[in-house]
Amino acid sequence: MAVQETDGKQTAMRIDMNSDMGESFGRWTLGDDEALLDVVSSANVACGFHAGDPSVMLRTLSYAASRAGGGVMVGAHVAYRDLAGFGRRYVDESPDELKADVMYQIVEYGGLDGVHMTNVATVDGLEPDRYFKQVGQLTDCARS
Repeated sequence: MAVQETDGKQTAMRIDMNSDMGESFGRWTLGDDEALLDVVSSANVACGFHAGDPSVMLRTLSYAASRAGGGVMVGAHVAYRDLAGFGRRYVDESPDELKADVMYQIVEYGGLDGVHMTNVATVDGLEPDRYFKQVGQLTDCARS
């Protein structure tokens, strides 16, 4: 917890330690999600289009659920359908196709999240599991 001084008064300032996780795929392991959840306050769980798979998502959400006392907030990490490029390449699809892909990932994440009831924390009044983060090129295209 950091301390911030305003007008001579010290107040506590919350700093969100965030990480992308759930990016392993099949037998390929990327990172140590279980250990990382002991350090972060929020996590972006890959939804399978740029990284991760349903088993990895479920395992990562299970790890997060076991940290309920630690206050880890989790959210969906959506991307273009680009496993080979780790979500870093532009995928030319219509707005309707992109909308369907993003909705699919959020629904997939939500279904697996519901299995483990990982609504584990409220951070600064925000309801958990109510956010998502775009990956790579999807973020770049959203800006333009």
